[in-house]
Amino acid sequence: EAAGDYNGSVDEGMRTLNLSGHVGFDSLPDQLVNKATNQGFCFNILCIGETGLGKSTLMNTLFNTNFENEPQHHNMPGVKLKANTYELQESNVRLKLTIVDSVGFGDQINKEESFKPVVEYINQQFENYLQEELKICRSLFSYHDTRIHACLYFISPTGHGLKSLDLKTMKNLDNKVNIIPVIAKADIVSKGELHKFKIKIMNELVTNGVQIYQFPTDDETVAEVNASMNTHLPFAVVGSTEEIKLGNKMVKARQYPWGTVQVENENHCDFVKLREMLVRVNMEDLREKTHTKHYELYRRSKLTEMGFIDDNDGGKNFSLQEVYESKRNDHLNELQRKEDEMRQMFVLRVKDKEGELKKSEKELHDKFDKLKKMHMEEKKKLEEKKKSLQDEITGFEKKRQQAETL
Repeated sequence: EAAGDYNGSVDEGMRTLNLSGHVGFDSLPDQLVNKATNQGFCFNILCIGETGLGKSTLMNTLFNTNFENEPQHHNMPGVKLKANTYELQESNVRLKLTIVDSVGFGDQINKEESFKPVVEYINQQFENYLQEELKICRSLFSYHDTRIHACLYFISPTGHGLKSLDLKTMKNLDNKVNIIPVIAKADIVSKGELHKFKIKIMNELVTNGVQIYQFPTDDETVAEVNASMNTHLPFAVVGSTEEIKLGNKMVKARQYPWGTVQVENENHCDFVKLREMLVRVNMEDLREKTHTKHYELYRRSKLTEMGFIDDNDGGKNFSLQEVYESKRNDHLNELQRKEDEMRQMFVLRVKDKEGELKKSEKELHDKFDKLKKMHMEEKKKLEEKKKSLQDEITGFEKKRQQAETL
């Protein structure tokens, strides 16, 4: 009966029982935490934006370290994705952090194709994971997952709205990665202009159908803060690793002749909001959404191309053996078709060649007959000429003899 329950619906016939004593499976969450802590975590961030918008500085500020990135120049012939992986540790938690920078993005005169290398890079990371997943001997436990979990899209602080390059790039990425738009170097825009700029950006994203990452509100523990932070998008950020003394404490800030911008002061910029949302609250959701949504879409399309389909009507999935046999038969049929085409082509070419050879043979025969005829005519003429000369010689001899007789 129990086996019958498992074969049917999971909820059908399920009973809730009370335990008469402690069993111990309440320690499963602790076991998961210990296992995950020992294994460590990975998180991959893609930074997209024009050169000079402070992408590297913001990353250094976010993770309180110096990643020692070399400054990039503006004369790149094309867009290049540069990935650097670092091992970070906080308390007893290890994080393998990969930061991918879009070097040369938006620096070319013709920016139409700037988004393509980014799309190709993201797809390639999905493909690498899929290939590992499809191996007979898989090692997903130790596999270095390079799929992009978050894309920080740096918007130039013009105050005039998004550029066509920004819209085109985000539109081509929104179904492949979690996009979090940020206004870079926001300290050069006044508060009033910044508020209008944010509204304009969000309106343009909605109008053009660009789906950015929304902080999840289905978890009651973070629903309120995430719902609030969704209204602050895009985050207006300022990055700085320089520390100055303010009162009795050291703070990260940028100093100007007119004053000081404190990076972690929420009245000055949204850096703290970005760090809270990206690292402290939603990092795991970003990882999960990458796997369950974006990678799943890629995986589904690739498996469909390979011939794996779900029979939703019959509730039956085609087995690997069936797909293999189907693909094998298709391949053999295709080979047979090509072989038949090649055979027919060969026969036609042989016939054409035979025709050419027969034509050449006929031409040679005609030429031979013509030469033979000419030869016979020449021979006949020579014979006639020889006979004529012979007659002349005979006549001459007769005359000579007659003359001698006289």
